[in-house]
Amino acid sequence: MSYLNTLLFGIYPYVAIAILVIGTWARYDQAPFTWKAHSSQMLRKKNMVMASVLFHVGVLVIFFGHLVGLLTPHWAYEWVITPGQKQVMAIVVGGIAGAMAIVGGAMLAWRRLTDPRVKASSTFADNMIIVILVVQLALGLLTILPTLGHLDGGTMLKFSAWAQGIFTLQGGVADYIADVHWIYKTHIFLGLTIFVLFPFTRLVHMLSVPVEYVGRKYQVVRKRA
Repeated sequence: MSYLNTLLFGIYPYVAIAILVIGTWARYDQAPFTWKAHSSQMLRKKNMVMASVLFHVGVLVIFFGHLVGLLTPHWAYEWVITPGQKQVMAIVVGGIAGAMAIVGGAMLAWRRLTDPRVKASSTFADNMIIVILVVQLALGLLTILPTLGHLDGGTMLKFSAWAQGIFTLQGGVADYIADVHWIYKTHIFLGLTIFVLFPFTRLVHMLSVPVEYVGRKYQVVRKRA
């Protein structure tokens, strides 16, 4: 069990990050015209806007919440907020954002899997990644249940130590989360797997911020005579 824990949470994170970085760079360099979101809004607009807004706003809040929450050292915030208070805040904010994202994601997944026009234009990767994201969101919400049993922030500090240890190349970081609930571990493993899939799916559009649109010239469109 110790070997499996080390493999999944001590070695696999580096494999996933390497594939994420190298694969994303290779796709941008070798296949730049595939770097897009493959929007299906033109095919069927019904419920698209509401589902998309719920999903994207929820996911962005969750992403930056995880990023700041896991990678911010304890000493940087302990003079403002205790680990327990931080954990309660994460449950409330993450719970709301997660509910938004899973409702929007489920609507988008249902639309992509059942609407004839959208389904016809979807690839296997399109269908797979939206389903995986919805499952990951569901797992994230399920982690609230064991978290409610220990609101002292101790488990959260374990995850922070693990994540910071990964990014600072520490050894033995898998031991930090060896005894946590299996729901947490499944959530982490699937999150790392999403890193692996990232370069090969539409998720790459997350890295494309259309800042050039702000300063570009207006497009002149004239009616036919």
